[in-house]
Amino acid sequence: MPGKIIRRLKPEEEEIFRKREELAAIRATLAERELELVDLRSQLAAFEGRYLRQVGTLYAELDEWQARIAELQARLNPSATSKVQAEEAREQARQTYENAHGEASETHDFTPSPELKGIYREAAKRIHPDFATDAADLERRTRLMAAANHAYEAGDADALQRILDEYEDGAEAVTGEGIGAELIRIIRQISTAKTRVSAIEQELAALRQSEIALLKKESEEREREGRDLLAELASAVREQIELAKKKHELLSKQEAKPA
Repeated sequence: MPGKIIRRLKPEEEEIFRKREELAAIRATLAERELELVDLRSQLAAFEGRYLRQVGTLYAELDEWQARIAELQARLNPSATSKVQAEEAREQARQTYENAHGEASETHDFTPSPELKGIYREAAKRIHPDFATDAADLERRTRLMAAANHAYEAGDADALQRILDEYEDGAEAVTGEGIGAELIRIIRQISTAKTRVSAIEQELAALRQSEIALLKKESEEREREGRDLLAELASAVREQIELAKKKHELLSKQEAKPA
């Protein structure tokens, strides 16, 4: 029986095969980095929410007492300097209160399921805006990717799957024909994806060195020692509040004395 004839790939076919493999690999890497980024953002937001609820609200109370003290001192010893200090203390109290009781304080712990992570990876590989073929495709991918990020952060696997299905149901238009056109598209997609991966890695590095990330790391280290950093911070602030209250009481008595 004669052997089966196997057609040898042309050089350009071999090249496009290699580029397809490279594109698949960079897409997988990009999906992992996007997942890592959205996870880190969610974890930091959740920890910040916990910090604001346990400690930030106490700092807001402390700053309120400090503002009252500064206002009393300005009345007891009127001067341009004391007036400015009182105004600055009141503004600080206002800002601290807004930060402690704002939207960030309502963020709670985020623990994504393996299923949610898997759907997100698939969405990032297929939908990511860096693989857009034209302006219209870019707009559509950007919209869907933003919705996918929101669904992931909300822990809504069903919504995330619907977003992926919506993209799959409207397959992207392919412009140009032949190996040459496809090769150009793939090379550009690889280049864009590599740039995005690099940008994400820089953002991850910056987030890990942020003040809230370092505080979270310290909290985790204390937890391994059987300690609660946020509880310790809260206790220290409460002590400062009590001291501020006593100082305010003394100043109030001075103000109440007859001239």
